[in-house]
Amino acid sequence: MRFIETWTPATLVSTRDLAPGIREFLIRPDQFDGAAYPVGSHINVSVTIEGQPETRSYSLVGEASSGGFKIAVRRAEDSRGGSRYMWSLQPGARLDITQPASLLAVDWARENYCLIAGGIGITPILGAAQALARRGANVTLHYAVRSRNEAAYLDDLAAMLGDRLVVHAGDEGRRLDLDALFASLPRGALALFCGPMRMLDAARHAWIGAGHPLPDLRYETFGSSGTLPTETFRVRLNGSNVELEIPRERSMLDVLNASGHDVMYDCKRGECGLCAIDVVAVDGEIDHRDVFFSDHQKQSNQKICACVSRARGTITVDTLLRADAV
Repeated sequence: MRFIETWTPATLVSTRDLAPGIREFLIRPDQFDGAAYPVGSHINVSVTIEGQPETRSYSLVGEASSGGFKIAVRRAEDSRGGSRYMWSLQPGARLDITQPASLLAVDWARENYCLIAGGIGITPILGAAQALARRGANVTLHYAVRSRNEAAYLDDLAAMLGDRLVVHAGDEGRRLDLDALFASLPRGALALFCGPMRMLDAARHAWIGAGHPLPDLRYETFGSSGTLPTETFRVRLNGSNVELEIPRERSMLDVLNASGHDVMYDCKRGECGLCAIDVVAVDGEIDHRDVFFSDHQKQSNQKICACVSRARGTITVDTLLRADAV
């Protein structure tokens, strides 16, 4: 069960390849007015994976335009299937999407801004860069990629920011040193980050280590990114004989709810914590992919965000509300 979400029919207008493995999709809702949306907004898209309806969340690229909503999807063979479905679509395909929503709060009154993007994490950061550049803000964007030819929107960013764009390409030996970067920022600077989970963990540690207040590091992350490969695992329900298999293309939340073991949820991005359930035992290893719990809470393995986090092996959980209790 979740809070009410409004879906609307839409059409895939066009696609274009931005870089190897990254494709842009222009999606236009049937009822579309081109209204502005907050920086860092995302939409949910209804997808079909292995014949089952699923939902995937994608950040909107750039600020609002009259053409529709732009998203960019990296094709990931080790993902849960959303990118493969999106890449299978052709212009003219019909989709169901939600209205834009943002969980990224931006304080527009700061004197200094530092934007950090890791790979496909550039998608929500591009809109922030556009808004800040238009305001004449003191902003620098650090873009970490494996190589420049894999960097989406690089030409647009270079034209917009000039030398305020710093590309950290791994194949050029120019890796992003977050400790040095954050130590160089003046007090009161606001950092906006989007990237994979490991990079976010490093960013949070470096930000605190540099003496900046943690609330001044605002971020989004990928619900599909973690420290372990995405693979099938098993979940036992405490106090029952029920054991469920969580295939690699589905989340624990979806399997639990489809089996009648209701878990409340909202964001499905590992950010709100509403779907967190108790972990009773771990026979293997948990891969915490949320941004809700602290490092200490993740290390304790007492709870898990069912929407994005996964495991290796078998874990025993207590959903508090089981099908045999209603």
